[in-house]
Amino acid sequence: MNKKISIIGTVGIPAKYGGFETLAEHLTKNLYNQFDITVYCSSKSYDKKLETHNNSKLKYINLNANGIQSIPYDIISILKSVKYTDTLLILGVSGAIILPFIKLFSKKRIVINIDGLEWKRSKWGKGAKWFLRYSERIAVKYSDVVVTDNKFIQEYVKFEYDIDSNLIAYGADHVTKETLSDELKTMYPFLNQKYAFKVCRIEPENNIHIILEAFKENKYLNIVIIGNWLSSEYGINLKSRYSKMKNINLIDPIYNQKILNQIRSNCYIYIHGHSAGGTNPSLVEAMYLELPIFAYGIQYNRETTLNKAFYFNNKDELIELLKNINEKNIKKIAVNMRILAEENYTWSKISKQYSKLF
Repeated sequence: MNKKISIIGTVGIPAKYGGFETLAEHLTKNLYNQFDITVYCSSKSYDKKLETHNNSKLKYINLNANGIQSIPYDIISILKSVKYTDTLLILGVSGAIILPFIKLFSKKRIVINIDGLEWKRSKWGKGAKWFLRYSERIAVKYSDVVVTDNKFIQEYVKFEYDIDSNLIAYGADHVTKETLSDELKTMYPFLNQKYAFKVCRIEPENNIHIILEAFKENKYLNIVIIGNWLSSEYGINLKSRYSKMKNINLIDPIYNQKILNQIRSNCYIYIHGHSAGGTNPSLVEAMYLELPIFAYGIQYNRETTLNKAFYFNNKDELIELLKNINEKNIKKIAVNMRILAEENYTWSKISKQYSKLF
């Protein structure tokens, strides 16, 4: 009889977007014949509620999986699953405050992926930061296995809590190179020229302001940024300030993966401005697509790319990189990124690592 695994902390599957959702999608796809898997999903995010997907059971909680509701969402998922499961895979630390209570009456195995250091993000107020850091501490103390997705975070957990965590990143081989359709070229004429590209949430930690300032100075290369511009004052202000510039193209979110991949696959360079979190899914996907990467020089990004990309720490450094683009060098970077992704960021490898933990 197969061991029973519960996956907790995602919006759910089928995956629409998000790193943890994509992880759950591929773990169920690759491990269903080894384990009896149940995935907890947010009923708020699915009009059609499937009973199974990838040969795994789906159970629904009537709360949002993100924001303040993520705390009761995760806690309820944990309480419901602990009755019948052998191992709980908890993605994120939102519901970790329930773990000391769970450990009082249950010997079920708890594996927790603590994600990036969420409490460091500037979007959270003092109270939220305190709670997230406290949740992280509880998660590390009361789980049987801690998973970190980046070597820098692994070292942080060792230093901060004296715990040896398991380093498991994300897969990227679900993305495929696409040819730009004539329809897209007509809809977005700037795609007919060379362009830099970025896709992300429009948040200060992703350094959109630095990138836009650099491209304001360097008008010889177009940039295309796709993101949720209207979701925050930060995004609204940036869109108002920069959208009228000829070489800057700010596009609202695109959730159709095929269209997104068409635009992403054909960029001249890929700009990665993230300065928070661990191994970012969009970065490893860009690596797998063999894109030349210009990344913000924080340690997370250097670890993910093994120091083989181009790096910038401010507007001036990015301007300098853009001024000195060399065709031979960016081709070499692109090839190196693909090689690294094939060695480190495939779902078969990631799934085997989780399988050993289960």
